[in-house]
Amino acid sequence: MKYFGRGLSEQHKELSSIIRKTSETERSKDLFLQIHAKLHSSVASGTDKNEVDNLLCDLKQNEYAIMPTGKDETIAWGLWHIARIEDLTMNILVARKEQVFNQDWKERLNARITDTGNALSDDEIIDFSRNVNTEQLICYRNAVAQKTRDIILSLSAADLKRQIRQDDIEKILSVGGVTQQETSIWLLDFWEKKDVAGILLMPPTRHVMLHLNDCCKWKEAIRTKKKFFRS
Repeated sequence: MKYFGRGLSEQHKELSSIIRKTSETERSKDLFLQIHAKLHSSVASGTDKNEVDNLLCDLKQNEYAIMPTGKDETIAWGLWHIARIEDLTMNILVARKEQVFNQDWKERLNARITDTGNALSDDEIIDFSRNVNTEQLICYRNAVAQKTRDIILSLSAADLKRQIRQDDIEKILSVGGVTQQETSIWLLDFWEKKDVAGILLMPPTRHVMLHLNDCCKWKEAIRTKKKFFRS
């Protein structure tokens, strides 16, 4: 069921059809930025209020740490997961520079992990969600979004066709972006097979759309159901 992002799938399909065409590089970048703006708080792109603002504006602290059903994660985990993956892939794999996340952000976020959270157990997700500074989590995600937008503006047609480099994949592991656990490290194999265009079509766009849809679904469940799997 669709809870978030009406029309975004169609825009993403259009982006997929043109992103590797040299004659369409500037239009691809513009379209990416249009999609991306709808996937982040309006302050990150200086645009009008949007669905992400609506999702976050009235969330209560306890609502960030509720698993509505046994198949769900939490809103705090969802926001962390998409922010970390966008940070790692856009800054290390696409820009070939340093990620936004550092020791200062770790302390501000009160984060006990540095990876994407893929391998966390339910208990660990709940513990993370109860302890993370959600205000700083939103600030971190905004900082990642702003960096992504700067990176996109700098890309050339040749950049979009560049294959992801093995040393950059290894860097993600070395900085703690993934763990050695099977449910985490598979991400490196997935990303290694991509070119830059392929990265743009998944971690900072399609992947975010899917998880924000989940977050909106969970918010609705939290406010309409009386019993939850974990809270």
